Amino acid sequence: MPAPPAVSIKDLRIALPPGGERPFAVDNVSFDLNPGEIVCVVGESGSGKSMCAHALMGLLPDSVTTESGTISFEGKNLLSLDENGWRDLRGRRIAMVFQEPMTALNPLLRIGDQMMEVFEAHGLLTSRERRRKAIELAREVGLPEPERIVRAYPHQLSGGQRQRAMIAMALALEPAILVADEPTTALDVTTQAQILKLIRDLQRNRNMAVMFITHDFGVVADIADRVVVLRHGQVVEQGRSEQVLGHPEHPYTKALLAAVPSMDPPPRAPLTGRSKAVDVIGIDKTYVTSNGWFQRERRVRAAYDVSFSILQGETVGLVGESGSGKSSVARLVMQLLEADRGTIRLGDIDLTALHGQALRQQRRRIQMIFQDPFASLNPRRKVGQIISDGPIAHGADAKQARARAGELLGMVGLDAGAMERYPHEFSGGQRQRIGIARALALDPQVIVADEAVSALDVSVQAQVLKLLEDLKARLGLSMLFITHDLRVAAQICDRIAVMQRGIIVELKATAALFAAPEHQYTRELLAAVPGQHRPISRSA
Repeated sequence: MPAPPAVSIKDLRIALPPGGERPFAVDNVSFDLNPGEIVCVVGESGSGKSMCAHALMGLLPDSVTTESGTISFEGKNLLSLDENGWRDLRGRRIAMVFQEPMTALNPLLRIGDQMMEVFEAHGLLTSRERRRKAIELAREVGLPEPERIVRAYPHQLSGGQRQRAMIAMALALEPAILVADEPTTALDVTTQAQILKLIRDLQRNRNMAVMFITHDFGVVADIADRVVVLRHGQVVEQGRSEQVLGHPEHPYTKALLAAVPSMDPPPRAPLTGRSKAVDVIGIDKTYVTSNGWFQRERRVRAAYDVSFSILQGETVGLVGESGSGKSSVARLVMQLLEADRGTIRLGDIDLTALHGQALRQQRRRIQMIFQDPFASLNPRRKVGQIISDGPIAHGADAKQARARAGELLGMVGLDAGAMERYPHEFSGGQRQRIGIARALALDPQVIVADEAVSALDVSVQAQVLKLLEDLKARLGLSMLFITHDLRVAAQICDRIAVMQRGIIVELKATAALFAAPEHQYTRELLAAVPGQHRPISRSA
């Protein structure tokens, strides 16, 4: 006789405030979590997957209402608990790992103090025992030098180390249920692989049930035992992962899987004989920081003897882990940072020799698309103003600039009515289209895209990548494409430069790089891409 579910969600319905695009965030959702099992809940933004996770933790926002359904755990309906009941349950029996550890961790408390706070909140262990337990937890989740890490503050750790610390806190009281809400989305590919392996190993060792929220089907392929697919708050498909990934039944599941970028680069036309749009020659950049008057200066080499070129109409990808120097090189190319040494040429102009007004005039030829469109768009200005501000600042007639803004919105697939709306009135994918339109407003020859699709759902990501390819061909653009997602790089880049600790360790045509990587670091990056070892259906 099979063991009963660890958690059973039945006919859960969560109502949204009146006036929204749909009445329910979660609409009659039912699925189980079994002991020793990882269930991945997948879907696009707004599908209701995070609402399910927050309902299981008793963390739903005040603006929504649970209308009906049950969440059964250890003989109780969790939806009937009061705050005291939830306080006793959270951490002890059900725990959560959040998407962004830098915002989930208290920046004013040491990592060890935050781990010990879990025991203190439940009245467990003495002060000395709590400290010893914090060090043991840090060691269990693979943090280096645990005694040092527990004395560190969150900002002194890398993204992967912060996520490991969050996992240690979640596991401190050995809960039966772990809820992981997009815990690897912001991590580079090798760190992501390490965190996924850690969660899987800990889950097996402790026989936990895990609800893993994600929109990345590569992650699903690597870690899921079962899959629940949500769309507009409803379950459209669920089953064993090999069934859902290999033989999906619902059209929505098929469309999501078809949008997952392939590791096989498409054929690309040769670019021989074209002139250089950008030429980066031997640039160095070192950051010098100090933690105080009596602390020794710390020097971090972000770029060392970096050289590459971008041909007219070419997309060159810059890939590597967090801290490899990718974004620093992007800012150096944009002249938002000043290089310590080296030359950056834009066509026949040496940007590193320009200053003031002369540099500002050349900047219109090279524009940037940022990672987070919501943070990079002024929330107090309408979209038409945002797009036309650049040309007006460079002397364009205001009426002509607004007319051009309308044309650009049409070019990126938005209607003219978007001109009079604010950024918060658009979805993430639409905001990124607005960011692309703004970047094109000055008719640049070169676009620098810094993780421009990393925050998007897989289907929206595919749309934006196609849009960038179409615009590049239509306008004759050259592009520097910064990414940590090698699947995305495979689909859009003509050549790829691999960065490690400020150095380009390998640079070659995309197909050649994927087929025969020469540097050990490149091979490690390619091997860490999730979902390579389980078949994923791509037939929409």
